[in-house]
Amino acid sequence: MRIDKVDLFYLAMPRVTRAADGTQDSVLVRLRDASGLEGWGECDASPLVTIAAYACPPSHGNIVGLREVLVGERLETPADVPRIGERVLREALDIEHAHHALSGADIALWDLLGKRLREPAWRLLETVEPGPAGSGLAAPRPKLPYASVLFEETPMATRERARALRAEGFEAVKLGWGPMGRHGEAFDVALVEEARAGLGPGARLLVDAGCAWGEDDEIAWRRARAFAPFEIGWLEEPFLPDAIAAYGRLRRRGPAVPIAAGEGSNRLRFAEDLLENGGVDYIQIDAGRIGGMTAAFRVRRLAERRGATYVNHTFKSHLSLAAAIHVFATAERFELLEYPAGGSELSRALVRDPLLRGRDGLVRAPDAPGLGVEVDLEAVRRFVKPVRIEVAGRVVEETPRV
Repeated sequence: MRIDKVDLFYLAMPRVTRAADGTQDSVLVRLRDASGLEGWGECDASPLVTIAAYACPPSHGNIVGLREVLVGERLETPADVPRIGERVLREALDIEHAHHALSGADIALWDLLGKRLREPAWRLLETVEPGPAGSGLAAPRPKLPYASVLFEETPMATRERARALRAEGFEAVKLGWGPMGRHGEAFDVALVEEARAGLGPGARLLVDAGCAWGEDDEIAWRRARAFAPFEIGWLEEPFLPDAIAAYGRLRRRGPAVPIAAGEGSNRLRFAEDLLENGGVDYIQIDAGRIGGMTAAFRVRRLAERRGATYVNHTFKSHLSLAAAIHVFATAERFELLEYPAGGSELSRALVRDPLLRGRDGLVRAPDAPGLGVEVDLEAVRRFVKPVRIEVAGRVVEETPRV
């Protein structure tokens, strides 16, 4: 099987706001072989920047657009997926966005190969970098979904949001971004206190600071201590994504709660730096940012070796959620699954068969070929924003028919 076509689709809601809500637009990558078999992937990235990385004409041997590298590539075994990715990153060496943009194609490669071999992506991934000697090929493990939403603008509204999610049956909830860090310590503490009041005792409460404190480990240490009485499972992203030194300083201070970070990792080395030098307890990886499921799976293996806990980052559609769960489906110790509990109509409509919670409240990786979810083409047609890019009168990119 060879890759015959690489298609890109820019999807967006009619109105996109400045809220920290990554579900308002998306870029999909569709790979097809000569028979018409399709694989789909999604990037959590700026759609037009990503499309440019695929469509740009070559500048020299180290700046070659991703589409030009991908078309014609052979895809027959799981080993071909990392091989293709390595070739893409070598020929797009000086395209800064290359790893991020590759995410969509890598996910689509696993989807396409799984469909061709009639195997779920999780099973194929396990053959690329096997676990410890003697561990064998494990079966998928159910995951506990934590409802992932933004903080409301007031503590009382946050309490009601948390209460509603608990009433929906979620045993774990994460609230983040919104007004956290804007109005001082008392307000931040009130947000967390009311979130706990809304959830009640027993449920897991996770707090995402949304990079609120830049590189200030003193403030982060104080907030961790102030939040600890409300029994939060972790304090996520207190710093800017690349503030590795600040994470290391916070670790040496001994924070009162576990620290989580990693969603900003847009390449494997970034995540490795957070684990080794940042000392985070939870490494949160988005397959739609780091370079795809291949790179995310390698971070999972790093976390297993270093004793950290791997968690997906997913604040997109259930296409991205499916890609995320396949990466660590077989890991028994990594039990938490970030589960988008709100989001735009676009994100909710993108697949026909979303990953629903079972009667026990848990989510399971699909056992169907590839990612195990089907993109709803009507939703793509509804939300697509046609793109046409010309260079010197030559069309280098045009949105294809769905």
